[in-house]
Formats: sequence, C-alpha cells, structure tokens
Amino acid sequence: MTEQVHIHRHGAVGHISLNRPKAIHALTLEMCEAMIDALTGWGSDEAVTAVILDHAEGRGFCAGGDIAFLRKSALEDQGMSGRRFFHAEYRLNHLLFTYAKPVAAFMDGITMGGGVGIAQPAKYRIATENTKFAMPETGIGLFPDVGGGWYLSRMEGRLGQFLALTGARLDGAECLWAGIATHYLPSDRLAEAKARIIAEPGAIDTILGDLSAAPPEARLAGNKDRIERLFASDCYEDILAALKADGSEWSEKELKTLATKSPQTCKVALRQLAEGAEKEDFAANMRMEYRIGARVLTRPDFAEGVRALIVDKDNDPQWNPATPEGVTEDMLDAIFAPLPDNEEWTPL
Repeated sequence: MTEQVHIHRHGAVGHISLNRPKAIHALTLEMCEAMIDALTGWGSDEAVTAVILDHAEGRGFCAGGDIAFLRKSALEDQGMSGRRFFHAEYRLNHLLFTYAKPVAAFMDGITMGGGVGIAQPAKYRIATENTKFAMPETGIGLFPDVGGGWYLSRMEGRLGQFLALTGARLDGAECLWAGIATHYLPSDRLAEAKARIIAEPGAIDTILGDLSAAPPEARLAGNKDRIERLFASDCYEDILAALKADGSEWSEKELKTLATKSPQTCKVALRQLAEGAEKEDFAANMRMEYRIGARVLTRPDFAEGVRALIVDKDNDPQWNPATPEGVTEDMLDAIFAPLPDNEEWTPL
C-alpha cells in the first residue's frame, strides 16, 4: 500500500505531500499524526528553514476529512474514534497556525473542510486556476470546523458567514480577492516555484511574486454588498427572512441552496463564528470547536447527511430537526457546553 502522505527533506526545506488520490487526499488519523511528527521534528531542526505542503497526484489539494470513517464512528462506537481523529486533526491545525517556520501551501485543486484547515494557517497560500475552495459542512450536518470559527469570522464583511452557511465554492481568483490565498499562480508554474523555493528557501516572497499572474475577475466581488446586507444577522431566521424579502434572483438562488442544508449546522455555524470572533487565541477557538465536534458527530444530522451524500447518494437528507425553528437555544447550549476536564481538547 502506498503511504498516505509522502514526507521528504530537500536540503533546508521539509516537504509534505498528501497521497490519497482516490479520496482526493482526504485526511485520516494516520496522515494527521504523520504530519504532526514531521512538523515537530523539523520545528526543532535548525537545518530546516521552510516547509512545502502540497498533494502528490490527481485532483488535489485535499477534499477534507474522512467522513465515511467519521460516520462509522458515530454509528458504531458513540463517536469515540471520531473524537480521536478530531483531537489529532485540531492539534495539527494549531501546530501549523503557531509554526515558527514559513509554510507554503499549494492549494492546486479541491481545498475543502480539512484541506482548508491545513492550508489557511500557512504563511503562503497559493491558489491556481484549479482551486475550488469551500466549507461545505452544512450539507452533511457537521459544522465548519478546523479553525472555521477563527478564519471565517475574521473575513471582511459577512463573507465568512455566507461561506459557512451556503458552502459556496470559490475559484482561485475569488480566493485571492477574499484573502484566502496570498498568491495566484498558473498551475504550470508550480513545479518551478517549488524547485526555486527548495534552492533558495529564504526568498519565498520574491519567488512567488515573480511567478504570480493576474487572476481573472473575482465574480464574488460583485455580490459583496448584497452578502453584507442580507447575511448581516447572527440569527438564521433573520437571514432567511431578509433573503425572502429581497426577492431578487440571487436571493432566490441562495434560499434554494439553504433549503438543502442542515438547519442545526446553520445555527451552530452562526454561533460558532460569533463566539470565534471573540476568542483571544487560536487554541481557545479550537477548544470550542472540539466541544462542538464531539457533540454534533453523534447527533442525527451527521450520519444522515453522509448517508445522503456518499452512502446512498440520493442527495435527499431528512434533517432532524427539520426546520430552523426546531433548533432551540437549549440544543445549541448543549452542543457548545464545556466537556469534562479530562475530555477537553488541548494543543500539543
């Protein structure tokens, strides 16, 4: 069996290449642990001065976490193995966020969920014409985790809330416009970029600047004001009412999209972003997200969402509760409540 993640050293540059092409490099516990080990080792090795993070082959970069495994955990072991995965994945997210050496993440292809969690903490985030960025968790009854409470809540205007609720897919140009990416490179320049970084790791800024290209127009920019106005509230019912009242073709389309999403996840996401915006550091945000993850993993919507998307592929999830009104404050309080001290998430 090919290893799920390739880990190399090229002189002063550490190189992590995700390698599960059939699953679009979705993260497993083993991958998270291997990356933690590599990054920890390089972190204390003075000979390593930078890290490249990319994918080996296929339609990378990373489609998220292994949701089939997480569903199995929810159905078979009360979410215990799923919690172990989240605990390790969030430690990896935090390690990258606090990493002392520059990381260059090449988001060439699908960058969703768990892929967002490992790309966003990187100092250099390279998008291409192949980039498809999304946090699609409302469609599977999970929640926009891996640091979504931190990153999405700090985006300009209400863009983060819009992305969290709708699961909208952004292309590379939109990622650059939104600040999700730091650079936009044509994919045929990536090999040169990596080779030059390996040859001269102290010159990453200059190298990426040299090889950058002008991106196409960011379509999303045209909807920025509309998003800010109609997604202004932290109350999900208010957003739905604003979209209905607006009555535009755009609003109708977004309402149709939201009608397919888990009402529970939408309400969780809005509260998560509101609370994430107030967190004093990334670790506090990840502690909150681990509490949420530990709870929503075993609630009905997650197993049902994954069933509808990848098990039966009927794309007809029966959400429970079925309406936003059915998701009560008490329910949300229970999802966000602290865990027992010995079960809380801790950074490395």
